[in-house]
Order: sequence, then C-alpha cells, then structure tokens
Amino acid sequence: MSHLSREKLDLVNRTKKIIGQLESVLRGLNEDEQCADVLQRLAAARGAINSLMAELMEDHIRNHMPRKDRGSGEAAEDLIEIVRSYLK
Repeated sequence: MSHLSREKLDLVNRTKKIIGQLESVLRGLNEDEQCADVLQRLAAARGAINSLMAELMEDHIRNHMPRKDRGSGEAAEDLIEIVRSYLK
C-alpha cells in the first residue's frame, strides 16, 4: 500500500474501532441484550466497514489501475472488475 504513515495509522485505528464494535455485538449476543440494541451496533459496524472499504478501494483504483496504456473502455472494465471482486 502506498499510504503515508499518518494515513496508515488512521486506517489501523479505524480497523481497531470496527473490531471493538464487533466485540460489542458479540457481548450483546452472549448477554441476551435487546435485539434492537445489537442490531444498532451491527449496523454501525457495517457502516464503518463500508467506509473503510470505500477508502481503500479508492486508493487502489487511484494508485494501481493502469492509466496510459489502456483506452477508456478497457479502464472501465478494469474498474468494474475491481468493484465486483471486492463487493461480493
């Protein structure tokens, strides 16, 4: 990855926050908490994961997609392939 150390630290911290959110979901399930409370935590974790994935995908597209040696049609196909492979 081509991130600066500051950006890498942000990504690592965001990942740790997501882990904490998922651990909170697990605790809620183990402690028989209200479904609505557990679902709210799970939705927050999903949002955080989606946001992190979008940022990493943007970096991947900007820094690793070929630019000059392909036409716009081929570049579009590359982008579609990237999106499909990571959003399964």
